[in-house]
Amino acid sequence: MKFPGTVTNMLKCIGAVNRSLVTLTLPRIRHASHYVQGQSPELGVREYFYYIDHQGMLYLDDARMKNFTSCFKEKQFLKFFFSRLKFNYTGRYPDFPYLSPCGKERNYIRCDDVPIVFTNVLDSDSEKPLLAYNHADRYLTSEFKPEKICMTDSGRVYHPAPEKTGGVGLISDKLSIDWTSDKRFKFENGDDSPPTHFIWNAKTIVLKNELAAKLENRV
Repeated sequence: MKFPGTVTNMLKCIGAVNRSLVTLTLPRIRHASHYVQGQSPELGVREYFYYIDHQGMLYLDDARMKNFTSCFKEKQFLKFFFSRLKFNYTGRYPDFPYLSPCGKERNYIRCDDVPIVFTNVLDSDSEKPLLAYNHADRYLTSEFKPEKICMTDSGRVYHPAPEKTGGVGLISDKLSIDWTSDKRFKFENGDDSPPTHFIWNAKTIVLKNELAAKLENRV
């Protein structure tokens, strides 16, 4: 598999790829957004562009096909990439509101919804379950706080995420559907209103909906 420059550098940083095996991809041009993958706006600086879908999968932004075969799957790389994720305050490419810097490389990111997408629950029977995000399993986790789940009018479900990316993460469709199928949500104010309770480990938990204000003011 050929890696773009940013992936190569990140994998070098974590020692996952031997220097002699690294191969760079040719630049890809995306005319609509006026960028070239791997462009160098100033000496020593390279810029790359990514996209995160609502399932939490990461792609090169200009990939023609965005599906499981074309997304990034190497978990150590995902950890490296997402652990550096923050808002893009560079003044460049405002349509890419997030940035994952790697040395002198700037990795700009746009997304379908929010960049942090929780994909599965780990240690579900323990007193401190975890939510894994963006398909990195135990490499990327956050403490699961059921009382802080928030469902919007659209039906999408959210949970607190790192503040440096806005403090809000999306529950993936698969996980949300599983919870709905298991009848974990209770709607005491009627089905047309947000859920009032969430059932977890045989406990009925009151939902505080504290994320509602952040969802209204997010990027």
